[in-house]
Amino acid sequence: DLHLSLRRQASDVYKRQQKKIKYFLISFVDLFGVLRAKLVPARAIQDMQKDGAGFAGFAAWLDMTPAHPDMFAIPDPDSLMQLPWKPEVAWLAGDLHMDGRVVEASPRVALKRQVDKAAKKGYRLKTGVECEYFIINTDGTDISDPGDIQQKPCYDQSALMRRYDVISEICDSMISLGWGPYQNDHEDANGQFEMNFDYDDCLRTADKHAFFKFMVKSIAEKHGLRATFMPKPFMHLTGNGCHFHTSIWDKSGRKNQFLDPKGELGNSRLAYQFLGGILHNAQALCSIFNPTVNSYKRINAPRTLSGATWSPNAVTYGGNNRTHMVRIPEPGRFELRLMDGAVNPYLGAAAVLTAGRDGISNKRDPGKRLDIDMYAEPQKARGAKKLPLNLLDALRLTEKSKVLRAGLGDEVIDSYIKLKMQEWENYCHHLTQWERDHTLDC
Repeated sequence: DLHLSLRRQASDVYKRQQKKIKYFLISFVDLFGVLRAKLVPARAIQDMQKDGAGFAGFAAWLDMTPAHPDMFAIPDPDSLMQLPWKPEVAWLAGDLHMDGRVVEASPRVALKRQVDKAAKKGYRLKTGVECEYFIINTDGTDISDPGDIQQKPCYDQSALMRRYDVISEICDSMISLGWGPYQNDHEDANGQFEMNFDYDDCLRTADKHAFFKFMVKSIAEKHGLRATFMPKPFMHLTGNGCHFHTSIWDKSGRKNQFLDPKGELGNSRLAYQFLGGILHNAQALCSIFNPTVNSYKRINAPRTLSGATWSPNAVTYGGNNRTHMVRIPEPGRFELRLMDGAVNPYLGAAAVLTAGRDGISNKRDPGKRLDIDMYAEPQKARGAKKLPLNLLDALRLTEKSKVLRAGLGDEVIDSYIKLKMQEWENYCHHLTQWERDHTLDC
C-alpha cells in the first residue's frame, strides 16, 4: 500500500545517508508559522517514519489543550534536506497525526488538502517566493552594517559585498541543496537582502520556504549576526515582503495553463479567473498573508527613506508595475505582492490555492487592468477595495469568509482565528509610549 511504499522509500533514503547523517530534525510548522522539531538520532529514524515523533500539541500554537493525547509528526521522506552548514544533521518536514488521524488544523496538512482538491480538477500549483530579510545586530535594535547609509541602497554593490561571507554561504547552501539559486541582491532598505531560487510545486516550495528562514537565521548566527523576516522592523525603512509567484500547470506539471499567446499580456482565461479569485477574496486573505500586528505597519506605511514602501494598500492589479497588489511580470505567472515575511509558508500557499480555485470555479472576472502609478495616482483607482488597517479587522474578514471556510474548512479557520484573536488581545494589554506621550496630559 501507499504507506508501506513510503516507508520503503524513506528507508532507502535513510540507508543511503546513514554514514553521513547522525541526527534528524523531525519538524512541523504551527499555526503561527513557528518551526518546531525534535532531534532524533539516526538509529531511531525508521521507527520515527513508522510512528512519528511525539509532541504535546498545546505546547505549540495549535488549537489544543493540555488534555489532548500525544500528537505525532510523521516525516515526509521527499522533504529531506541535509543542513549544509552542519551536514551531520538532516531536516524533515512532518505531517501531524493524533489518534491515528491527521490533524486537519495544521498548516502542512491544510496545504496538502488543497493540493489534492486541485489535482482532482487537473490543476497543479507551482510557486516561487522572494523572502526579504534584514541582517541586524544581535539585540535587534539596528541593522548590522553601520556603513549601509545610502538613501537609495537597493542593489548597492559595496553594502552587498560587506555581507559577502553571509550571503555567499547561504547561496552556496542552496546550490548544494539543488534549489537552483540564480541571484542575490541588496534590497530597498538599508541592511535588507533578497535571494532568489527556482520555483517548484507548491508543497516543495513551502518546505523550502520554511527551511530557508531557518537556514538564513542559522547562518547569520554562525557569523555573529542576526537575521529577521519581521514585516516592519524599522519604521523609516521599507518592510520585508514575501512576493509570491504563482501559476497553474496541468496534472503532469509540463504545461503551464496560465500561458496563452492570444490572451491579454499572454495569459489565459483560466489565469484571469484565478486572479479574479485572489482579488475577490483579498481582504479575507489578508490575516493569513499578513498575520501579525506588525504586518499592518508595512502595508499601510508612510513613504520610507528610499521614497517608496513597495507594498500595496488597495486591491488592484497591473502589468509589469510594482505599485499594485498583483503584478504581471511576464506571460504565464502572477506576482502576489501582499504577503510579508511573517506569512506561514504552508497556510499562505493553501490560501492562494483556495482563492484561485474559487475564481476558476465561479469564473470570477478580475476587472480591468490598471496601468497607473498607485503610489502617485491612487485616486484614479475608483472603487478599488482597501486592505484592512489592522490585524483585528483582517481577522474578522477571514472569520466571515464563506469561500475560505468552504475551501480550507471550518476547523482550520476557527482554530486560526481563535489563536490569533488571543494574540490581538494580548497586544491590546500592552501600554505603549505613544499613548503616554499623547494622553498623560489629556
